[in-house]
Amino acid sequence: MTEKADLQSVLDRAAAGGRITPEEALDLYRDAPLHALGAAADAVRRRKYAGTEHIATYIIERNINYTNVCVTACKFCAFYAAPKDTAKGWTRDLDDILRRCAETVELGGTQIMFQGGHHPDYGVEYYEKHFKAIKDAFPQLVIHSLGASEVEHMARISGVSVEEAITRIHEAGLDSFAGAGAELLPERPRKAIAPLKESGERWLEIMETAHRLGVESTSTMLMGTGETNAERIEHLRMIRDVQDRTGGFRAFIPYTYQPENNHLKGRTQATLFEYLRMIAIGRLFMDNIQHIQGSWLTTGKEVGQLSLHYGADDLGSIMLEENVVSSAGAKHRSNRQEIIDLIRKAGRVPAQRATTYEHLVVHDDPANDPVDDRVASHISSTAIEGGTAHPELKLLASN
Repeated sequence: MTEKADLQSVLDRAAAGGRITPEEALDLYRDAPLHALGAAADAVRRRKYAGTEHIATYIIERNINYTNVCVTACKFCAFYAAPKDTAKGWTRDLDDILRRCAETVELGGTQIMFQGGHHPDYGVEYYEKHFKAIKDAFPQLVIHSLGASEVEHMARISGVSVEEAITRIHEAGLDSFAGAGAELLPERPRKAIAPLKESGERWLEIMETAHRLGVESTSTMLMGTGETNAERIEHLRMIRDVQDRTGGFRAFIPYTYQPENNHLKGRTQATLFEYLRMIAIGRLFMDNIQHIQGSWLTTGKEVGQLSLHYGADDLGSIMLEENVVSSAGAKHRSNRQEIIDLIRKAGRVPAQRATTYEHLVVHDDPANDPVDDRVASHISSTAIEGGTAHPELKLLASN
C-alpha cells in the first residue's frame, strides 16, 4: 500500500504523463484527496488536448432497440423479456427501424446504437440484413452498435467463428462496436450479475479480434452492483492491457447501476463521489485511451458537469431514444441547449462531435446556438405496444 505521504508524488507522476500501477491506482482511488485527484486528472486532460483543451464534446445519436427478447437474463437488467414471455417480448420490424433512422437524420443525429437482447433466432444473417438496409438508405449515419456479447451470441446461432461474424457485419455496414456487455470484467462480480454471459476474458478477446480486423470500439464499466474497489481497478487493468496491444478502444465510459425493476436485491448504486473518483482514475490510469466520457443520465446533470473537471473531455450524447437504462430507473432529463449550457458553465466551449470525435460544430458564440427544441429528452422514451412505438416522437438523452 502506498503511504499517504507518497500519494501526492504518485499523483504528480501521473499528471506529468507517467504510468501508474494497478496498486497505485487502487491507493489513489481509495485515499487520494478528491480535489487533488481531480486536479491531476485534469492536468492529464489538458496536456493530452493541448490546443483544444478548452473544448468539451457531445454527440447526437439514437438508440434503436430492435428486440427485448433475450436468453441471457442478466440480473441487473430491467429491459429484457424471456423468449417464452410473449406478453412482454417484442421485436421491431425493419420498416420501423428505418423510420427511426430517418427521424435521427432529420433531427441532426449522426450515429445510431443498435441495441437489443440476445434473441434465440437472430444470427449473423439478421444483422447483415438490417445493417445493409440502414446503410443503403442512410449512408451518412454511423452504425456504432452491439458489443462482444452480441457477437459471441450471433456467431453461435449461425455456427460461424467470431472472426467471420465480425467480418460479415462490418462489411454489411457496422462501423464500430459499443462497449456493450462489459459490465464488470473480473470473474466474481461478473458471475454474480451476469452468470450466463461470456467471461470478462472472452469479452476482451472478442474486442481484441475486432480491433485486429479494423473495427474500433469503446469500453465501459457498470459501477455499483456490489463489486469491490479492487475489482473496479482490475476491470481497468484488463482493458488497459488489451489497449496496449491493439489501440482499438476510443473511449472509456463508466456509468452507475440503476436499481429499479430488476433482480439484484439489496444492491445500492455507487455514490456520486465514487463515480467522480472513477472518472479521474480512468484518466490517470488508462493513459493509452484517448477519451474519457462523463455520464449525466445515471448521475445527474450537475455531476456530469463536474466530471469535466475530473478528467472527462466528453459529456456523452443527446440520445433521441433510450429504453434500457431508463427502464432500470434513470430519470435525468435534458436537451441540447441544456447540455451546451452545462459545458459552457463548466468553463469549456461546447462542440458537437462525430463518432470518431472530430468536431462537427463548435459552439464558440452563444448567439449562434442551435434553436431546435425538438432535440430534447424524456424518460422513458417509447410506449411499446406489440413492438410498435407510440406515434408521438419522443426524444431522449443518454450516455
